[in-house]
Amino acid sequence: MSIQITIIGLGQIGASIGLALSEHSDAILRVGHDWDIAAARQARKIGAVDRVTPNLKSAVEDADLVLLTLPMDQIQEMMEAAAPWLKESAVVMDTAPIKSAVAVWAKELLPKGRSYVGLTPVLNPKYLHSDISGIAAAQADLFHDGMLGIVTAPGADSGAIKLAADLAHLLGAAPLFADLFEMDGLMMSTHVVPQLMSAALLNATLDQPGWREARKVAGRAYAEVTAPAAHLGEAGALAASALHSRENVLRILDNVMASLQALRDDIHRDDIEALTERLEHALDGRKHWWQARQEADWASEGKPKTDMPTAASMFGNMLGFGRKRKRD
Repeated sequence: MSIQITIIGLGQIGASIGLALSEHSDAILRVGHDWDIAAARQARKIGAVDRVTPNLKSAVEDADLVLLTLPMDQIQEMMEAAAPWLKESAVVMDTAPIKSAVAVWAKELLPKGRSYVGLTPVLNPKYLHSDISGIAAAQADLFHDGMLGIVTAPGADSGAIKLAADLAHLLGAAPLFADLFEMDGLMMSTHVVPQLMSAALLNATLDQPGWREARKVAGRAYAEVTAPAAHLGEAGALAASALHSRENVLRILDNVMASLQALRDDIHRDDIEALTERLEHALDGRKHWWQARQEADWASEGKPKTDMPTAASMFGNMLGFGRKRKRD
């Protein structure tokens, strides 16, 4: 008996999850749904899903697990639309960057007997410099040597949490358990604020009188610093992420502006020693982070290794907790 996983949103993340699960076709039926018909067809063509359906009810009504791999500004609407069709014991997971808001929506919208777990995927380090996006960037090993953040609200179903941890292993990632607000803070500083800073530099330079000539000589440094803006997708998704975790964003932006002010003060005072020391500190920090990120060893620090679950055992556990819940 196969278990149905429905993936809603067939971009890089959704299609990569489907590709990673392709070797477990004996136990998993992968159903895809995306408003972009071309993306859905491409996902089927590359083997990321077993079938696609444009009808949401058809996509989710038999699903044991529904994955919402969508931009932040589409999660609430999709969850509300899918909720009436979810069968009892279904688990809903999402990959949006802000979990506290999604957890509130899940509590309000999901019928009794359905569970929610938030996922925060961390990419394989070899893809960190890729400038490809969308389904064209989908890779079966996108999550290898990375971590999968598992975020739950108090009182979350233990079986759903175990399912998320097993899913992490099937994707080639290590599970990282965190609470809602902790993960929101981490994602603000490492995901959302870098994109805001990229947009800020663009807005500070594009409309200046000298841009007409500056654009001709802008090189690697400008391209790399502004690259996050190219990964925005829709600007509304970034705006929604920032506003849904406003306190975190404001705190981190204040820290960034204080750091910029310190650099400005060093330059204003013509203090080459202080400026050099500050830049060297940043360079050393980046070097050490990059080395550790490439080695990807931190998932096992102080933790015993566990065996990789099979898809059959993973979903056997899932069916087990589903039946138990129905008897309650």
